[in-house]
Amino acid sequence: MYNKVNPSIIDELKQIAGSSHVFTEQGDLVDYSHDEYSLDDIAAFPEAAVKPSNTKQVSEIIRLCSRNQIPLTARGSGTGLCGACVPSFGGIVLTFENMHRILEIDTQNLTSTVEAGLMLRDFYPAIEEKGLFFPPHPGDESATIGGVIATNAGGARAVKYGVIRNFITGIEVVLPNGEIVHFGGKFVKNSTGYSLMHLMIGSEGTLGLVTGATIALMAPPKEIMTLVVPYNSLHDAIGTVPAIIENKILPMAVEFLDRETAMLSAEHLNKTWPCTQGKAHLMIIVDGSNEDEVMNLAETIGNVCMAHNALDVFAADTQTKQRDILDIRSSIYEAMRNYMLEILDITVPRSQIARFVEAVDQVAEENGMWLPTYGHAADGNVHTHLMRYRWLEGEWVETENWEEKYPIARKRLHELGKKYQGICSGEHGIGIVKKEYLKSFLEPSQIELMRGIKQTFDPGGILNPGKIFD
Repeated sequence: MYNKVNPSIIDELKQIAGSSHVFTEQGDLVDYSHDEYSLDDIAAFPEAAVKPSNTKQVSEIIRLCSRNQIPLTARGSGTGLCGACVPSFGGIVLTFENMHRILEIDTQNLTSTVEAGLMLRDFYPAIEEKGLFFPPHPGDESATIGGVIATNAGGARAVKYGVIRNFITGIEVVLPNGEIVHFGGKFVKNSTGYSLMHLMIGSEGTLGLVTGATIALMAPPKEIMTLVVPYNSLHDAIGTVPAIIENKILPMAVEFLDRETAMLSAEHLNKTWPCTQGKAHLMIIVDGSNEDEVMNLAETIGNVCMAHNALDVFAADTQTKQRDILDIRSSIYEAMRNYMLEILDITVPRSQIARFVEAVDQVAEENGMWLPTYGHAADGNVHTHLMRYRWLEGEWVETENWEEKYPIARKRLHELGKKYQGICSGEHGIGIVKKEYLKSFLEPSQIELMRGIKQTFDPGGILNPGKIFD
């Protein structure tokens, strides 16, 4: 179906992007053979990697691949967790490492226009210098703008402010035939035909390559406070969340995690988690227009938590303490990645979280595995780590017969996600790893519509083949 990358193709790539930006040696291609998915069994080497410097070069590279029927896989910084940027069919990896500029910060329209390879860790401080705020915080600040658009990333703040999709007003896209198109713009409203922009967001590089984006920004909150609330029972902790929302309070973030996991992540960062009590913790972030408003919100939330059997309420009122808490929460994956098999992002209605997590604990007990589970309590996005090891008394101990237990537990967890009215991915995407579960969560007609869209945009099937569905 696909052709190999021959020397003449390499020569053309070098003419387009420059010889120093084309790579063919095995040692240079290792980094492009995988993402952050823990197991290496999905890794695949490309035949070449290329770093274009502008959209025109991206267009020429896609045209080259289209003419020669060569698979092309786009890549940001490779922080994905489901193999979406793995070049399963070889071919060429197009990486956006050289396209990382902030083209404009428009304070009149409250937007910023950037290239796809810009990392979040470079974007946040640049807009903050202008007194502006970009609410989404997917967790890994080395992720690129193009990458988070490709997966429609979420993060802790999604409950109040929404996911990446809610902040993209325009994108520049190169289609599989090499044509450069622009969807959306700086405007807020758009009812002009089908929303092709939103079709691109979350499509994992299978329909077109996003080379740039216009991003909506906001004025930053005047005041922020972070609460850490310990409970003896995870059921009580999660059960508090609907009560908070019923009090007409919508926090910026509500995360749940167990104490052991929090302490492990804190140790990994050499930082201190503010609470050692209880078994389960809520991390709640509230924001407001002034100190009094935030204090009143925090007091009301504290009262609701105590009424639902909280042991105490700890408040972090300085930026340093707040940042430490968020860093610890965001680094749980990093603290465990060398000892795990896979991280899931099954999402259920928030009213079902407690039941779902209790069922996960039962699966862990039945299979003799450690399945630490945490996530976004106010939006139902639950992260379960399928662990190869367990943390016991300060050291990692390998789980007996994990090779046999892993597929059984994995299948059972997805069955539970379906049982509790959920979906198989809330923010990581499908990629390679979750393809087998797509048909369990979506109706056949939905998958066929998706196949039809792929065929319309990419009739040659050259863009990121083998992802989402076969």
